[in-house]
Amino acid sequence: MLTPTQALAQSAVGNATGKTDPGATVTMLDTETGVSRSITASASGEYSFSAVPPGLYTLTSSNGVSKDVEVKAGLGVSADLTNDTVTVVVRGSRTVNPIDVKSVESTSIFTASQMASLPINREISSVALLAPGTVKNGSPADFGNTVSIGGSSVAENGYYINGFDVTNLRTLLTYADIPFDAIGQEQIKTGGYGAEYGRSLGGVISLVTKRGTNKWKFGGSMVYAPAELKTRGRDVLSKDPDEAYTPGFIDGNGDYNPASDNHLFGYRSANTSSSFTYTEYASGPIIKDKLFMFAAIQGQNNESDVYRQIDSYHTADNSPQALLKLDWYITPNHHLEYTGIRNKDTVKYTNYTNSTAEGAESFYSGKHENFDSQYNLTNGGDIDILKYTGHLTENFTVSVQGGHLKSAYDNKDPRVTDPEAAKCVRAFDSRASASTTTYIGCYSLSQVFIPDLTASPESDERTSIRIDADWQLGNHEIRFGYDGEKFTSSKVGEVYTGGEYWRHYLVTEAAGRTVNGELLPVGTNYARRWVYTTGSSSYDVENSAWYVEDSWQINPNLLLYAGLRSESFTNKNGDGEAFVHADNSIAPRLGFSWDVNGDGDFKVFGNAGRFYIPVASNTNIRASGIEATVEDFYVTTGVDTATGLPIGQGRQIGGTNVNGSLTAPAADSVADNNLSPMYQDEFILGSQKRFSDDLTLGVRGIYRQVKSGMDDHCSYQPYISWAADQGYDMSTEDAQDALASTVAPCQIINPGEDVTLSFDANGDGTSEINTVDASYFKLPKFKRSYMAVELFGEWRGSNWNVNGSYTLSASRGNVEGYVNTSLGQVDAGATQDFDNFKFEEGSSGFLPNDRRHSIKLFGNYKLNDEVSFSGNFIATSGRPLNCFGFVDTSDPSIGYDSGQLALYSASSFYCMSSDGTVALKERGTSGRTDWTFTFDAGASYTPNWAQGRVTFRADIFNLFNAQTPTALNEVSEKGSASNFQYSPNYLLPSQYQTPRSARVAIYYNF
Repeated sequence: MLTPTQALAQSAVGNATGKTDPGATVTMLDTETGVSRSITASASGEYSFSAVPPGLYTLTSSNGVSKDVEVKAGLGVSADLTNDTVTVVVRGSRTVNPIDVKSVESTSIFTASQMASLPINREISSVALLAPGTVKNGSPADFGNTVSIGGSSVAENGYYINGFDVTNLRTLLTYADIPFDAIGQEQIKTGGYGAEYGRSLGGVISLVTKRGTNKWKFGGSMVYAPAELKTRGRDVLSKDPDEAYTPGFIDGNGDYNPASDNHLFGYRSANTSSSFTYTEYASGPIIKDKLFMFAAIQGQNNESDVYRQIDSYHTADNSPQALLKLDWYITPNHHLEYTGIRNKDTVKYTNYTNSTAEGAESFYSGKHENFDSQYNLTNGGDIDILKYTGHLTENFTVSVQGGHLKSAYDNKDPRVTDPEAAKCVRAFDSRASASTTTYIGCYSLSQVFIPDLTASPESDERTSIRIDADWQLGNHEIRFGYDGEKFTSSKVGEVYTGGEYWRHYLVTEAAGRTVNGELLPVGTNYARRWVYTTGSSSYDVENSAWYVEDSWQINPNLLLYAGLRSESFTNKNGDGEAFVHADNSIAPRLGFSWDVNGDGDFKVFGNAGRFYIPVASNTNIRASGIEATVEDFYVTTGVDTATGLPIGQGRQIGGTNVNGSLTAPAADSVADNNLSPMYQDEFILGSQKRFSDDLTLGVRGIYRQVKSGMDDHCSYQPYISWAADQGYDMSTEDAQDALASTVAPCQIINPGEDVTLSFDANGDGTSEINTVDASYFKLPKFKRSYMAVELFGEWRGSNWNVNGSYTLSASRGNVEGYVNTSLGQVDAGATQDFDNFKFEEGSSGFLPNDRRHSIKLFGNYKLNDEVSFSGNFIATSGRPLNCFGFVDTSDPSIGYDSGQLALYSASSFYCMSSDGTVALKERGTSGRTDWTFTFDAGASYTPNWAQGRVTFRADIFNLFNAQTPTALNEVSEKGSASNFQYSPNYLLPSQYQTPRSARVAIYYNF
């Protein structure tokens, strides 16, 4: 399972190669469908079957030699049909030959039976975590069930189903799903993959669905994870004496704690969840030996209860999922297949608002009270994939695939749950302390934003086509192809409920408080107002690529691989105008595999390659659409707690701070006109050795470096300074405002490089293309590197097996990548890292995915024919911690951007100590989180009395209930950029390991 293997086009098929007598006829029979193909061996006795669907096969040579093999997606299997007189079976519990001497890449493959036998969650990221070089993100609350592969961010992986790209290009964090029991194989590519693959810097996770055979089969499963078998989460008490009084709460042991001087920083102990999933499937021949089907439908009944300080909610999810796979062998050499997926998921939310008054029973009560609203939230949709594979000659195969995906994106129904409450402004009362956020007013907590009701609900849609060809030419296997896709994301504009967001304060310091640049005396009431607006539109991303590659068996022991991929990317604004356009970005790939002794027992391999990633459609939405936040402050005499509005609103304090624009920027002002796509270079060198039939070990070294990065920059001062140096008058605020109004609020750039885009520098009312030298931005180049050594192996006995890996790695740089884990920022390609040079000061160091050590062990033990046990152990060292604080907006070097930087949270590397002093503290120098250790255990019982058709299974996750913090609060300051102080909650745990839980299941087949 943990072996480097050869890549094949889109990992939906495999191949079979080997030697036999020169000129012999070799037949490959699919033992499950009865479909067979025959080819003639070369003059040297070589034979090769390409584009073979996964399954069990018998290879037979006309010399009378036969062997049984198992083909897996994305793998090559080799069988020697010479000098044999008996049938040799190489399928069974072992995966494939653990040393594939024709391999140049790093891949792990798990079959349906292997996944079912291990105590893992029934979703694909949990399977991917078994592979070496993968680590779980430290903030699953922000990023969901995602994995970091090879030091890349969790938003840089590619996801495929039967060769069709199902990655959500809006965020690159989500992907289409299918019923878990319909998965035939899952493949995790962690590096070195061939030129037919692109658009990812991390790894590739590819699913191949089950398919029908000549035997009718029916079955299903029932999987239940009850709330009663889950341990309560942990609560964390706040250390901030200024925060609200707690009248009592239920702790992690289920006991009631009386009144406390501090409120809870984290409240999880009352949360509950349960899940019940049931699946039915049917598989068999519609026409024997010709037309086959596999169909599965999955039902579910999942519920959860989440409790917080001022609100709570209940969720219920009863959405079915379904899959249909059809395979039509028109002739043995012509195969047509269809995959249809229905994965629309609708979750029903019921929201409640709890009283926040002192002594109120519902405050941290773990009870639902005061009904607020109810709505459904829908994601997912439908996928259709059609593929033709034709073996046009014995040596030439072509495949053509087309696919369409349309998916709802957070569709809320009804879109406004309470029309009357929608007229009320969002408001909080912070007069007791600048860090408190007491809910006031009449708005609904479940509808902070009000959507544009004239716009259609948000969706994502992909249409793609792919053509691949495989040509066996002597000792060369040449593959080439093309793929193109159009991805469209629609965005619904929104505003704050009531059109505004108010937060009310009272100056309590005897020396007064500086607010928005003005010192206010003690006793002053004031309010901060935000107005937020986004626009509705639809945005296109168009990506295409062509590739060619050659696997050359230069001699019996040495294979050389060379590939070339050309990527093209286009991103368009809401008017269909391109603002990112990059053609023919060349990505070379090279590799070798050396069978050292010529017997397949010892292999040395290596590869080098360049990999590009596209610009997410989130960037189209955020950078080229309408988005603006306006902030101002006012002196007041008080607050109306019923409406949330100020009483006696008086003069404005300081100026108005604006971030963004209420009009869509011109296309040529959004991105550097010479923008270089983001790419990474990778180098891998490794070896594998079989020490016995049951023990195989391997090692590989990996180095990755981003050579060109891109991100958004959201500041104006560089353009103003450049214009002034060109002799244009920028001495007045009006002149600066005029220039800034022609620059996109955020510009997509290559940090550390010159920027060429359109803006009006001379004030004549017409924007021109200008090139601004990199020095004006004061930004370093995008830097990220990853180094690792991976040890991996497989050890088997007569009734047990153990797989494992140890990874020693280091990930350094000044930016994590497409997301920012430390800040919980999910904006793919539009994080705040390069918004202003102030955020890059102190940014170099070890990155959030730097888990120096990772140990993984998993396997099975078969007690007898009926009972087996399994386990999964993962130990991971902690990730680096930072110290974040507000940017000093009074710093004169910030210039024009001071006002909009005041809108940012405490997210720079300027750190406040408990004594109130502020100093720059480099990334990752505030310690690390602790090691995490998790052991999951499982047991299966397949009784003989049921003739092997029924299996009972129980799994316990986190058996020892380890509760180590996985994330800490890295923010050292509370308040706002205009008034902040040290936060006593700095480095308090914000997330823990998932508590112990259990699952029981029944699987049945007939």
